[in-house]
Amino acid sequence: MADAKRDDDKTQALRRRGCLNRYPEKVQDELFDRIDFFDPRDLVQVKYEMLRRVRLEGQSVSRAATEFGFSRPTFYQAQEKFIDSGLAGLIPSKPGPRGAHKFNDEVVDYVLERQAKDPSLRAEDLVGLVQQRFGFKAHPRSLERALERRKKNS
Repeated sequence: MADAKRDDDKTQALRRRGCLNRYPEKVQDELFDRIDFFDPRDLVQVKYEMLRRVRLEGQSVSRAATEFGFSRPTFYQAQEKFIDSGLAGLIPSKPGPRGAHKFNDEVVDYVLERQAKDPSLRAEDLVGLVQQRFGFKAHPRSLERALERRKKNS
């Protein structure tokens, strides 16, 4: 019973950190079957072992990728990230945009200039001016959040 609880806790921890291997059943490497230390649910561990097999043991990329449940392109992506960032590079990054893609510094600066000239302008008015000047539509609340971020980071 205690082992099941520990396994469930580890699964939840891996999931929270984005490191849960969604396909642990695809890991065919014998170490992951024989030794408890090797956990096919741990995506970082699985990728590291795959890279180690190729680099230190001379296993072919195709064979290693297959035995560890990945494609060859995934192997090369993991290898590049490991070379660039070490073990931390194997931790999956969060999906989604990496920053403000519409309300960048140039757009926010423009909005702040317009607000300084006319403090009565509301977010609804400002997104209209942004659309005229920069050619994209945005929601007033998105603009408000961008202005809040700027204020917070100033």
